[in-house]
Amino acid sequence: MIPEIHMEDYRYPLTDDRIAKYPLEQRDASKLLYYHKGEILEDVFRSLPSFLPEGSLMIFNETRVVPARLHFQRETGAQIEIFCLEPADPTDYNLNFAAVGTCAWKCVIGNAKRWKNDILTLLNPENDPVVSAMNLRAELLGRDERTGTVRFTWDSPDPFSRVLEICGTIPIPPYLNRESEAIDSERYQTLYARIRGSVAAPTAGLHFTDAVLEDIRARNVDIRKVCLHVGAGTFLPVKSSEIAGHTMHREPFSVSLELLKAIRHRQGRLIAVGTTSVRTLESLYYAGARILRDGEPSDVAQWDPYEPFVISSEVETRVGKGTEPTRDVTNVTKSHEISTDEALDAIISYLESHGASELRIGTRIIIVPGFRFRLVDYMVTNFHQSESTLLLLIAAFVGDDWHRIYDYALSHQFRFLSYGDSSLLVRAGLE
Repeated sequence: MIPEIHMEDYRYPLTDDRIAKYPLEQRDASKLLYYHKGEILEDVFRSLPSFLPEGSLMIFNETRVVPARLHFQRETGAQIEIFCLEPADPTDYNLNFAAVGTCAWKCVIGNAKRWKNDILTLLNPENDPVVSAMNLRAELLGRDERTGTVRFTWDSPDPFSRVLEICGTIPIPPYLNRESEAIDSERYQTLYARIRGSVAAPTAGLHFTDAVLEDIRARNVDIRKVCLHVGAGTFLPVKSSEIAGHTMHREPFSVSLELLKAIRHRQGRLIAVGTTSVRTLESLYYAGARILRDGEPSDVAQWDPYEPFVISSEVETRVGKGTEPTRDVTNVTKSHEISTDEALDAIISYLESHGASELRIGTRIIIVPGFRFRLVDYMVTNFHQSESTLLLLIAAFVGDDWHRIYDYALSHQFRFLSYGDSSLLVRAGLE
């Protein structure tokens, strides 16, 4: 059943002056808010390791932001901004980034009404000879209500990943109300970013330094990685008054077989760095349940968490009581809700039987109050926008205390959103 969530109940007063427009000079110098069982403490992020339970499993998202914003112009002089969302031809990220000469992407197009059927040329106001030699062009193949499919062509022998590095800019969030600058190329990227594909950073990871990571390992915390490519939908506001009217965007993710086994057999707490890691980890249950139900993995749907996943099995029942001889044997079909262990075992078994080393699917999961967390115990996260799906995720994790947490952050001069301060939240009900 789709939860009844009124977005006005998740509104708080965030003024522009509380939004961090730039990162601090030192990544780990940001403030840290710690929440556990109603108690709120304030510290600095470099102290994070001291709050983590020893023997825990800590999951990071190693996606890497690509310079996906490109600026073109028509022969008329009209400027068109193209924001690459996800590969269309080839559809595989690695193959698309390796493409030479041409590829296509699903894109958000700025000033789209002024782009007809002509081929655009890249803006090059500095007359950079390297950019000129690439001669990057864009052709509109088709469009829908919010996006379009764009064919890119270029003359240099470089792969498309190199083309983006030379011609594109990092797509910083629109609420920063400024253009991308040189500092964003480094600081709107985690230190451990490795796999290209995101158009937005998993910002909870921006605070981590090598020193903090070393201190975490010193507490016998096992650091592991997943990959979820963050889409531009992370910036889309909830325009409907009820969450039921909001459509979640698809994000591809991958989790290794080795990590799935570590999660299945872990002894300590599971700590997720960022809402993207939370969405990845909590999607695993529904991926495994779909295998048990359908025989193979498939994308996790938006409302999967709010419908029970059950399986049926035949149970042998013997008729007879006490010392009486058994008179009959029948097979009774019984149904039960799939457990988390069963779901994880199903993914592991499927991957092993198909000789695969990782699970690679997509998720549209939405986590709102009423969601049952099956895996994540602790969450490292920044402070999110009012009336957003990410704030709903926080409210689902800590309950009504999200009001107290955000009131504290506002009254104690915490910095908000992507370049803002951090928090370590312990799931409500966890001892």
